[in-house]
Amino acid sequence: MNYLINIEFQIKALPEAPGIYKFFDADEKLLYVGKAKSLKKRVSSYFNKNHDSAKLNLLVKKIQRLEYIVTPSEQDALLLENTLIKKYQPKYNVNLKDDKTYPWICIKNEPFPRVFQTRKKIADGSEYYGPYTSVTMLRTLLELIRELYTIRTCNLLLSDDNISKHKFRVCLEYHIGKCSGPCENKQSHHDYLLQIDQVRQIIKGDIKKILSNLKEKMNLLAKELKFEEAQLLKQKIDKLENYKHKSTVITNLNLTADVFSIISDEKWAYINYLKIYEGSLIQSYTLELTKKLEETDAELLQIAITELRQKFESDAKEIIVPFKIEYEGINVVVPQRGDKKLLLELSERNAKFYRLDKLKQERIKNPERHTERILQTMQKDLRLSELPDYIECFDNSNLQGTNAVSACVVFKNARPSKKDYRHYNIKTVEGPDDFASMREVIYRRYKRLLEEKQPLPKLIVIDGGKGQLSAAIESLEKLNLKGKIAVIGIAKKLEEIYYPGDSLPLYIDKRSETLKVIQHIRNEAHRFGITHHRNKRSKAGLESELSKIKGIGEKTATLLLTKFKSLKRIKELKFDELHNLVGAQKAKLIIDFFNKSV
Repeated sequence: MNYLINIEFQIKALPEAPGIYKFFDADEKLLYVGKAKSLKKRVSSYFNKNHDSAKLNLLVKKIQRLEYIVTPSEQDALLLENTLIKKYQPKYNVNLKDDKTYPWICIKNEPFPRVFQTRKKIADGSEYYGPYTSVTMLRTLLELIRELYTIRTCNLLLSDDNISKHKFRVCLEYHIGKCSGPCENKQSHHDYLLQIDQVRQIIKGDIKKILSNLKEKMNLLAKELKFEEAQLLKQKIDKLENYKHKSTVITNLNLTADVFSIISDEKWAYINYLKIYEGSLIQSYTLELTKKLEETDAELLQIAITELRQKFESDAKEIIVPFKIEYEGINVVVPQRGDKKLLLELSERNAKFYRLDKLKQERIKNPERHTERILQTMQKDLRLSELPDYIECFDNSNLQGTNAVSACVVFKNARPSKKDYRHYNIKTVEGPDDFASMREVIYRRYKRLLEEKQPLPKLIVIDGGKGQLSAAIESLEKLNLKGKIAVIGIAKKLEEIYYPGDSLPLYIDKRSETLKVIQHIRNEAHRFGITHHRNKRSKAGLESELSKIKGIGEKTATLLLTKFKSLKRIKELKFDELHNLVGAQKAKLIIDFFNKSV
């Protein structure tokens, strides 16, 4: 660990104070930006031990130099970390998915500001609100603003100098009452900016305050007998109240808060944000993060909260989260019941739907890439030398020790290939012996594939633990296939994966796609085997019923059931129908037997 010598003196000099730290490699490239409550303790922890994460060990080996910045508090460190990550995008920090595809509402930095929809943010002092994941909601909001206020839509440069020199003339918008004509100084700068202030309040969801002011003005105008002007305000009030009722009121509490939930897997995390203002949901957004160093959900959520509150300019004093996190200056609530718990569940549903929709779009847009990604993940997780694009799985069924059968199901490119499924009736095993049954079916299956020169699977999955796996390996060894095909066993209890000759199982992340595919193929094998087993037992029971008829043997019983499928239909047969199939003597025996039993 020679790299420690290069920076050990820097670590000793670190203060016991909150701040951010930056790691650089030998080429002076920024590798990682982190925050800390105590810089000395946090940075030292990277070098004092070997880490479980291979990525983290690799990062530590690359570090040749560090820098740090002391901050007044841990919260300031969190904000600075977020800013630096977005600015420099270090290799080992989580990636925030770009949201350029979503539109914003822009209040343009102009003497008479325009209000419009845009997908580009320009650093010119303009105000941006969003992003809006629902274009319908954004357009509804803009339509409401245009109905309530006479905000200009033209691109004219309305400077004081241009207006005073009478460079412009009012357009059609003025004549139809959609604009008040600031270009000809028919509307004062002060009055126009008062409208813009109210537009800001509406966008932020603060409709209650606007309604209160409008109602006061309407009542005052009515007292002064200015009924036409009062009626115009009444129409505005009605439109605002209609919009307020249409917005999602989700709690009876007069609650203003930010709600955050997180859904994560091995590579990605999805953090949903709900902006609640006075009991109404005014915005929903899901942030996608790409993991780099196996970050915990708590670490990811803290990063996301900082990013989202900045993005949406939230000043809510309360945040609702699924588990306790440290966040200074804000009331952090982890609800167990009631309205706030329902809000958290709503946020979690949004995160789940976002993830499912992303995976669905990936399958639709590029199914081959989606499949390849899953197979590559499986290859890595299961430590395979080849992509497992052809998998076979075996499961035995012998309920109550009778009619032992085995099922072989086939997955190609991580999907079921049902035409290749096979059933096996166990022939050489007496009684319920799973190990012997597995030896028989594995031997029969691959002996036949070799004889017919059929392709062999890249992976064999055995439904069972070490015993069933060892039995399968014995048969493969007889066929000289041991080591030529990857074989794993999956035990039902804890979903642990066993390898031949390895007594310690592998535990795969419960959220991983690898485990989901293995569970799918194992469950499919179980379903397929159980169905065949039930059919066999049912047929055996019916044959047993027919064999009670003296003079009717197993061969005749099988013939009848194959043709007529059920005992009920056989009972309803006429003599002539039976005579044509089994002869007159047997037909009479069957008719007489069922007539006596009625």
